Amino acid sequence: MKLIFISGPSGSGKTTLSNQIILKIKNGIVLSTDNYYKTGLISKLISKFVEGYFDRSTSFDYKQLKKDFDFILKNGISIHERIYNFEKQTINSFLNETKNINFIIIEGIFAKEFASTLSNQNYSFIELKINKNDCMKRVIQRDFIERGKKKKQAEDDFLKSWEIYYEKFKTKNIKNNADQFTFTNNTNIDQILKKIFE
Repeated sequence: MKLIFISGPSGSGKTTLSNQIILKIKNGIVLSTDNYYKTGLISKLISKFVEGYFDRSTSFDYKQLKKDFDFILKNGISIHERIYNFEKQTINSFLNETKNINFIIIEGIFAKEFASTLSNQNYSFIELKINKNDCMKRVIQRDFIERGKKKKQAEDDFLKSWEIYYEKFKTKNIKNNADQFTFTNNTNIDQILKKIFE
């Protein structure tokens, strides 16, 4: 089974790119790290006191993602779908069976961290390099519509998330033999997919 990791800072277009790939190459599934945040009272309390909490590894439920990932990898099917609600800080999990899965896309700000733990798996890694101001515009619009944030709060949160992301990126390494690609506004995704699936 093909594994594709898509990483980039907030607002860089990871979800959009993942959906484009799914439309082009059938029989795949996307696991977004956004849907694997920790929940519960402790997580809610910590998020109020730790700056940039949702961009830090402590907010990420690695065990649950690994469990879902391993199940799909072993069986070629997915049974559950998870959607994180940022306003309520809860996860809605519901039955949604997907069969005949030939490739998995893991996308999100924690994708590189997850990839770095897979020592026995071959995978392709796509890093998005998008202009900082373009990312911020997308995040402000998204956070206002989907997360109920005011513009100033969204700006402040974005700048902190950008800083945290690239600080983490310095310490998280992917395998030397992984196929690595850089995606910009001028990149032809078809050329990357040809190399991945050839």
